[in-house]
Amino acid sequence: MLLFKAMTPLPALTSSVVREHGQATLSVDLDALVANWRLLAQRSTPAACAAVVKADAYGIGIEPAVRALAHAGCKTFFVAHVSEGARARLALGPSSPHTIYVLNGVLEDAATFAAHEEYDLRPILVSVEQIRAWEAHARASGKPLPAGVQIDTGIHRLGLAPASFAEIAGTLVQPAAAFPLALVMSHFVSSEMTGDPLNDSQIARFKNAIAPVPGITASMANSSGIFLPQKPLFDLVRPGYALYGGNPHQDQANPMQAVVRLQAPIIQIHHVEAGATAGYNAQWTAKRPSRLATIGIGYADGIPRNAMATEGHIGGEAIVLGKRCPFAGRVSMDLIIIDVTDVDDPALKAGTPVELLGRDITVDDLAARSKTIGYEILTGLGRRYHRVYSGGS
Repeated sequence: MLLFKAMTPLPALTSSVVREHGQATLSVDLDALVANWRLLAQRSTPAACAAVVKADAYGIGIEPAVRALAHAGCKTFFVAHVSEGARARLALGPSSPHTIYVLNGVLEDAATFAAHEEYDLRPILVSVEQIRAWEAHARASGKPLPAGVQIDTGIHRLGLAPASFAEIAGTLVQPAAAFPLALVMSHFVSSEMTGDPLNDSQIARFKNAIAPVPGITASMANSSGIFLPQKPLFDLVRPGYALYGGNPHQDQANPMQAVVRLQAPIIQIHHVEAGATAGYNAQWTAKRPSRLATIGIGYADGIPRNAMATEGHIGGEAIVLGKRCPFAGRVSMDLIIIDVTDVDDPALKAGTPVELLGRDITVDDLAARSKTIGYEILTGLGRRYHRVYSGGS
C-alpha cells in the first residue's frame, strides 16, 4: 500500500517575498480622504455628512477608511452588504457609537436579522414586505432596532413607490411603532448633470413623500447632489465617489484631492524599429524607431482592457520621469507596454517607476481614456498591489 508522506509546512512569507519583482504600489493618502470629507461636510452645513464606504471603500480598503473618517468626526457610514457592515463595525470597535446603514435591503431570514443585531447594523428597508418582516423581528426580539426606509423617486432600482410609503408612513411613526424609523432616503438619477430636469422632479417627489413623517432624518444627496444649485441637503448627505478623489461634476474642475497614487516599476525596455508592432494581435505599430517599456500591471489589476492604445483609440497614459507617455497596444492581463521614446532622461531603465494614477492622471482621466467611469476604476483597484497607507491619524 502506498503511503503519502506528510508535507512539510511552508515557511512564513517574508516581506522580501511578498514584495515581488515588478510589483505595483498603490499609495493611499488618508489625509486627503479626510480633507475631502471635511470639504464636503463644510459645504453641506447644517446637514450632517456621512460617508459611503461600500465596495471596500471604493477600493482603498474599508478598515483604514472608516478609522480615518471616524477619527475626523464622521458619525454615520453606509455600506451595501451586511458583510461590509460587519467589517466596518469591527474596524471601529464593537462598542463604537457610530451608525452603520446597509443600503441593499435585508433578506427576510433569521441569520440575516441576527447579523444585523450582532454588528449593530441598520438596514435600509426597500419594500413593504421588508418593513413588515423587520417589524415582526423587532417585536420578537423585544429590542429597539432602528432602521431606515428608501423611497424610489425615479431611479426605479430599490425602494418603495411614494404612494406605497404614504399608505404606511403613519404606522412607522406612531408611538406603538415596532421599530424606530431612523432615516428616510432616496437616490438621484442624474445629479452629476446640474441642468437635468429629473433633479427638480425627484426633489419635489421626495419632499412630498416625507411630509407625513416630520422630524425623521431625511437624506437624498450623494456626492454630486451636494453640489446641485437646489441644495437638496435635507438632514444628512451621503458622499461616496468624491471622498476618494472623483470629480462630482460632469463639466467643472474637480474640487477634491487625489486619494490614490498607483505606480509600477519598469520590468524591461525594448528598442524597436519603425513598422514594428506591439501587444496582442499587433494592434499598435511604431511610426518611428521607438523605445517601449513594459510594466507588471494589467486588467487583472483593474486597469481596463479598453485603456489599450490602437490605431483607432488613443488609450491610457502614464507619467515616466515627468513625461506623459501613451500606452502602446492592448492592455494584457498582467502587463502594459508604454511608449517612452520621448523620455530624454538617462535615468530611464528597468526599475524606473511609472505613475498611472495620481494628481496628474486622475481616476477620471484614466476612465475617459478607457471608455468607462471613474467609479469603475476605483472599485476595480486590484488586490495584488503592494499597498501603502499614509496619514489619517
